[in-house]
Amino acid sequence: MTRISLVAGLALIASLAACTTPETRVRNGLMSAGLSKPISSCMADRMVDRLSFSQIDKLNGLGKLKKRDPGDISVNEFVKRTKALQDPEILGVVTSSGVVCALK
Repeated sequence: MTRISLVAGLALIASLAACTTPETRVRNGLMSAGLSKPISSCMADRMVDRLSFSQIDKLNGLGKLKKRDPGDISVNEFVKRTKALQDPEILGVVTSSGVVCALK
């Protein structure tokens, strides 16, 4: 592999990685959990500013909430499932984000 093709390949990988922002990952995770796209987008925008990366990873680990169609569950159901993480800060952010986004 030539040096130019290696540099071009690395540049392509870097540009693709830049497209996946934390907000995009959170939004997609919320949609995968069954929340609607508008609610997921709104909540993701608020949550990435208020939670650490490790807390976002904890949320992503809610296995019972994976592989659902967007709109399958309510914000209330998502909040109930979030309690299982036993992290009051995550629960507070998810609850407040869910209420604000549901009222928009």
